[in-house]
Amino acid sequence: MAPKTKEQAVQNAHGYEFFGPPGAAAISFGLPVLIYAFAFACNDISGCPAPSLLHPKSLDFDVLKREVGWPQDGFKGLVSWEATGWTLAYYLFSALLYRILPGTEIEGTKLANGGRLKYKFNAFSSTMFTLAICAAGTFAQGAEFPLWTFIADNYLQILTANVLIAYALATYVYVCSFSVKPGNPEFRELAAGGVSGNMLYDWFIGRELNPRVTLPLLGEIDIKEWMEIRPGLTGWILLNCAFMAKQYRTFGFVTDSIIFITVVQAIYVLDGQFMEPAILTTMDITTDGFGLMLSFGDLVWVPFVYSQQTRYLAVHPQVLGPLGLAGVTALLVAGFAIFRLSNSQKNAFRTDPNDPAVAHLKYIETKAGTRLLVSGWWGVARHINYLGDWLQAWPYCLPTGLAGYTILSAGTAAEGAVRMLDGREVVAGEARGWGTVFTYFYILYFAVLLIHRDRRDDEKCSRKYGEDWEKYKRIVRWRIMPYVY
Repeated sequence: MAPKTKEQAVQNAHGYEFFGPPGAAAISFGLPVLIYAFAFACNDISGCPAPSLLHPKSLDFDVLKREVGWPQDGFKGLVSWEATGWTLAYYLFSALLYRILPGTEIEGTKLANGGRLKYKFNAFSSTMFTLAICAAGTFAQGAEFPLWTFIADNYLQILTANVLIAYALATYVYVCSFSVKPGNPEFRELAAGGVSGNMLYDWFIGRELNPRVTLPLLGEIDIKEWMEIRPGLTGWILLNCAFMAKQYRTFGFVTDSIIFITVVQAIYVLDGQFMEPAILTTMDITTDGFGLMLSFGDLVWVPFVYSQQTRYLAVHPQVLGPLGLAGVTALLVAGFAIFRLSNSQKNAFRTDPNDPAVAHLKYIETKAGTRLLVSGWWGVARHINYLGDWLQAWPYCLPTGLAGYTILSAGTAAEGAVRMLDGREVVAGEARGWGTVFTYFYILYFAVLLIHRDRRDDEKCSRKYGEDWEKYKRIVRWRIMPYVY
């Protein structure tokens, strides 16, 4: 048997994640299918879900194709040179803002090779500049602002463009990772979990830790940090705004539910971009390589899955009213408070343990030289911030109610129907409740994501702290939700 290489030894110590190569293959090629299924099954042509899906025993695929709006030219209809070109232009515009707008430069955490990479942060000002242009265009042209109509009319083609970009980017950084040499002056290094030797798995999980590229006129860009915080997150806001404009064009009004979701999700994104330097201590930056897992997640999954609620409400408007708004707002504030206060406490302790605001906190001194908090927010649960993050997800979904609708032809005059400006009517009907598969998917997915992150972090800390970590877990018993998990 051939001796193991150093890279394989590192991978064996780290272990496979996501069930190894089979799981990587299922995620890499299954999630795009899922997103397209969501786009077709919940539509503005026949309903959410499409009527034929409610009667699987008598399913006729020709009828289903008409109900979901399947392109007449088949898969070719999912791709558009125009949509792809404008999507690439959006990325270029974002890169120009990164280069032109002022920003702060900060050094990242110390790498295994001893170096520290420098990062430029101006995502918040870049997004605000972009939104200011959109606001001016909307003020001048209303819901007919070309950006909003283009996104709504070319949703599938824009989705495809981002899928292709994500795949191309993952392939590019994978190929480039083989040029990483020990002791290089650029402080390039491979990710501990991305050197298994299995091409598919390493391509998916990410082989290089912090791949960078130098572009003409734009300079050097850290691909992972840039993709993590810019085009996808800002695109999430833009998609929501486009769907809100679509609701107005469809019905002649805008409901409080779609306004609420658009506003609070925009605040969530802007808050993350305003706190951009905090990303340098996250697992995504310090531990994970950049492969399809992150490129697809950043560019496709986040903007197109997280905007499902506004996409739904654009076709089936819901009114919350004062009490409904108060309820979802209270839940949102509670979740945000837990998330922000816990993270702020941790960051303050890391920055200055003698700060009067955190000096009273109890901690364990580890053999690795770091301190693990066992009181305050972090004495309640090991990832109490995840609980706050998950609670914030509920107000994104609750405004859609018991989701599900059917679109009827003009003149039907169904009871409880909402009339579109083109005469068609939207009614819950027998689809009522089945639409929750689409509008509440985010809550389920986010719970799975956070639990998986907690498990990964537990394994990483166990390797790093050993017995100290086991001692810590005996003191702080709960992972995310006290007395539940």
